Amino acid sequence: MRHITFAILFATVSLAAMAQKPEVFSTKDGAIRGYDPVSYFTDSVPQKGKPEFVVDFKNAKWYFVSAKNAELFKADPEKYAPQFGGYCAFGMSRGYKAETQPDAWTIVDSKLYLNYNVKVREEWSKKQAELIAKAVANWPKVKSE
Repeated sequence: MRHITFAILFATVSLAAMAQKPEVFSTKDGAIRGYDPVSYFTDSVPQKGKPEFVVDFKNAKWYFVSAKNAELFKADPEKYAPQFGGYCAFGMSRGYKAETQPDAWTIVDSKLYLNYNVKVREEWSKKQAELIAKAVANWPKVKSE
């Protein structure tokens, strides 16, 4: 009986470890921790979205500070959504998904990039162009893992 219980536990843990992360970084607060992706572009500062302004995109709930920002996003979500599904751009350059913090952001060539934290963003910015190219190459494979 003990061997069967161990086998079931091992199988459960193995399946959980192999579970795929979604394409968009989300928490219980929504995509990118519930922050409005449009606000990074329009206000040059991350702002927490409100539940009354929500848009479903890529199987995630995106929150906005206003109806105007929600409409801008709906009209062109690829313009405002962060690169790599909102996962860390530095991590993606190394071939893995890592969570991000709203204050660790950069806009490069009209694209929003998020990082794990401000310290990682500082490291990432030292070789930004090279690391973006690596992340872009890794994303097609990693996004569905």
